[in-house]
Amino acid sequence: MPDSVAVLMLGDIVGEAGLSALERLLPGLIERFGADFVTANGENSAGLSMTEHDALRIFAAGVDVITSGNHVWENRAFWPFMDGERRMLRPANYPPPAAGRGFVMAEKNGLRFLVINLQGREYMTPIDCPFRAFDSVIETYRGITDGPAPFVIVDFHAESTREKEALGFYADGRSSAFAGTHTHVQTADEKILPRGSAYITDLGMTGALGGVIGMDKDICLERARNQIFYPMRCAEGTAAVQGICVRFAPDSGTRKAEPVERFSVL
Repeated sequence: MPDSVAVLMLGDIVGEAGLSALERLLPGLIERFGADFVTANGENSAGLSMTEHDALRIFAAGVDVITSGNHVWENRAFWPFMDGERRMLRPANYPPPAAGRGFVMAEKNGLRFLVINLQGREYMTPIDCPFRAFDSVIETYRGITDGPAPFVIVDFHAESTREKEALGFYADGRSSAFAGTHTHVQTADEKILPRGSAYITDLGMTGALGGVIGMDKDICLERARNQIFYPMRCAEGTAAVQGICVRFAPDSGTRKAEPVERFSVL
């Protein structure tokens, strides 16, 4: 039995720079951390959405489950892929009849991982309650007894730091690892919460560092100065893969996190 079970959670993949960095760096990160399972948020891999080709590249690079958020809806041609690919998630608290699914039970190397994707409401579209959606998913799987207990991995795609911290504490002890996405700026508050869940407010991004949250800085400056929504373009140049590695004792039965390590790799 391995000394620990390691899970990598990667920040939002932004554009071609992010996809290329993922393909170049993720295999080495998996080896470095001895990762057993990998999640990544892919909703910006095509800029402000995703394509099937992007998703297949992300899976081929070594990601086991792709999460997303509000921008995944901006390419309607991608919706059928979300319906058909169980490893491709959208936030679980979008109301019916939203395409796709918001959580998945994935099995790998004899281990189970329940991945839950949620979206915040503060400063975002006021969709269904993420707290109640989390409860609903956990209740769905509460009675599982046929096999190992799952590691519960949560991607909370939200704007508000307050909302992220609140849901993190709410899920503490019922989630194994809880990470925020969406703002693309990696926070330095990785920690183990009182009841054993790993937490970080934002994973950061997998994308070019020379722009504004992965987007072309000149366009972002013009948008900010002139208040005109010029079409966005992804930044180019040196890119990083950012995220966390969370470790668990394989035989503890509690699925509580042990160390959590933040990384940003060029």
